[in-house]
Amino acid sequence: MPKPNHKNKIAIIGAGISGLSAAAYLTQAGNEVHVFEKHHQPGGRARQFKTDNGFTFDMGPSWYWMPDIMDNFFSDFGHKTSDYFELVSLNPQFEMIFSDMKIDVPESFEEMKSLFESLEKGAGQKLEEFMKSAEFKYEVGMKDFVQKPCHSWLEFVSPKIAQSALKLDLLSNFRSYVGKYFKHPKLRTLMEFPVIFLGASPKNIPALYSLMNFGGYKKGTFYPMGGFYQLILGMQKVAENQGVTFHFNQNVEKINTEKDKVKSLLINGETHNFDAVVASSDYHHTETLLNQNERNYTEDYWKKRTFAPSCLIYYLGLNKRIPNLKHHTLFFENDLDEHIDAIYGEKKWPENPLFYVCCPSKTDPQVAPEGSENLFLLMPLAIGLNDEEETREKYLKDMLIRLEKHTGQADLADHIVYKRSFCVSDFIKDYNAYGGNAYGLANTLKQTAVLKPKIKNKKIKNLYYTGQLTVPGPGVPPSIISGKIVAKELINLKNA
Repeated sequence: MPKPNHKNKIAIIGAGISGLSAAAYLTQAGNEVHVFEKHHQPGGRARQFKTDNGFTFDMGPSWYWMPDIMDNFFSDFGHKTSDYFELVSLNPQFEMIFSDMKIDVPESFEEMKSLFESLEKGAGQKLEEFMKSAEFKYEVGMKDFVQKPCHSWLEFVSPKIAQSALKLDLLSNFRSYVGKYFKHPKLRTLMEFPVIFLGASPKNIPALYSLMNFGGYKKGTFYPMGGFYQLILGMQKVAENQGVTFHFNQNVEKINTEKDKVKSLLINGETHNFDAVVASSDYHHTETLLNQNERNYTEDYWKKRTFAPSCLIYYLGLNKRIPNLKHHTLFFENDLDEHIDAIYGEKKWPENPLFYVCCPSKTDPQVAPEGSENLFLLMPLAIGLNDEEETREKYLKDMLIRLEKHTGQADLADHIVYKRSFCVSDFIKDYNAYGGNAYGLANTLKQTAVLKPKIKNKKIKNLYYTGQLTVPGPGVPPSIISGKIVAKELINLKNA
């Protein structure tokens, strides 16, 4: 990236993934960058905590997909991911539990084709075709599409994108698209699973996002030894090596402006001057730090957005090993559409939920004491729900019963030696998350690209936004890319 003519003092609000990414790129370009984080550690939703009795829990992301995006970040600074952590490829990638069978998704693509063929004649070949098309979408989508700042649709007017437009399947929905390839209901569910966390029913997600199947199933599912937090620590080291200064336990209380520019930030009661500000904090929350007439969007605007889910998470430490459990397990014994409707339609607690279990101690002995198991349980939910303790516990019981049935283990609750829950109100408290959202804005067609909240404040020249509520969208790889996009914009502005 080009060096600016003079050093600018830039503040970044929040040390989440997009903030870490933006900080590293902005400092690489010669700016003086300060990151202010209200917690005592970096990572945002991807924080980690350790318990007194020897468990280490990643608090959020646990699926290491699209490894090339992480590789690209480190290589931009002359490093490799392996300089910071050891990646292990999971086999099986994950297990999916249905009411009448279970499916192990193998690491090898050839084995995956055999698995599909065993469930539906011709599905092996169909999977090959699906992935070829998904690879094309991945190449254009992740290398071209998602790198745009999305100020205007004109950014997408290029011969490459024009030629690709039809093949990108932007206007067909994901469910119908999957249905063209596979008839078996279990295979359809398996292919639809990755888009659930994009924040809408597969009926409302563009078929473009089959690129996620390629980025996950075909490229593989990985795990960084020591936990997902190793990625955060690696990104922090890269940023610090560039010269970024981190300030922890620092809460930004107000963005002070003069004419059409940010002049300073009020942080823990003190005023600090800056030449520009990048907000990696929750977009809606950031705007409440401005005067009403300086905000990009009204309260009404946010109320009308479709948000990706919130979730109920349980961090459990058990003093026994659990046989018959894989690193990642999806419990899909109940109806997918019914749970999706509870999230996006009726916006209520689901009656027959689906949920996900991560057991990193199957792969990593560092995250639990010997003879113990580390469990992370996650159930997607609508935003804005009441999540009192009694309700959380009711769902924990349900999840444990189903876990016992699957593993053949009884009385798992009696072996819990550490328990902590995290839900809607915790997302609000810890991350100022609008409605307690966990994943950002849904990637529906009406909220894609230029139709997402803008990365630049329309009234204040030197205020930018990054992260999962703006472009390119929710997830770890998009957040890394979001930080790079915003850094590039700010560098271009300073060089203009």
